Amino acid sequence: MSDQTDDHGHDHPRHELSHYAKRIYAIRDLLIEKGVISEKDIQCQIDYQEARTPANGAKLVARAWIDPAFKARFIADPKAACAELGIDATAINEFVVLENTPKLRHMVVCTLCSCYPRPILGRPPDWYKSFNYRQRAVVDPRGVMREFGLEPGDDVEVRVHDSTADIRYLVLPLRPANTEALSEEDLAKLVTRDSLIGVMDPLTSLPE
Repeated sequence: MSDQTDDHGHDHPRHELSHYAKRIYAIRDLLIEKGVISEKDIQCQIDYQEARTPANGAKLVARAWIDPAFKARFIADPKAACAELGIDATAINEFVVLENTPKLRHMVVCTLCSCYPRPILGRPPDWYKSFNYRQRAVVDPRGVMREFGLEPGDDVEVRVHDSTADIRYLVLPLRPANTEALSEEDLAKLVTRDSLIGVMDPLTSLPE
């Protein structure tokens, strides 16, 4: 039997594939044979999915930190600002940027399932999809933040935002202090996925 290459670049003989995997390959081969899709179409979709990572969100935040005009556009029209940096956010129906301040912290949850700005952050982490997080983020957001290492002061307001199929959120975290000398590229390295969800602040120094 012929070998197949999976999306990790490994070759697997057909007989080693699961029943469902064999069905997927058969459907793919049939669609290509009938001219419904092409190999190029498939590869374009793979490339698009692989390009959706938290690095997109970090890139947007780093630019907003150094460019006040871009920051204003990013908050006013997030999808247009994404397009400026070559990030396609058109798949999101409504996209809202939530700006943290010294006296305000935002945190995002999806209480029904796992709605998430995938074009900006890629796949949601398992903890974001868990019932524990979806429940506790609403009733005890400070407790959840504390478990991630973030301790907002008593004078800091915490707002929780519930994502839906129609609206997705991204937190614009505060720029860490003493980072004036860092380049935009290095600033992006301080922005973590969790800080874009709001359960943490960005890193305060470059990772090793």
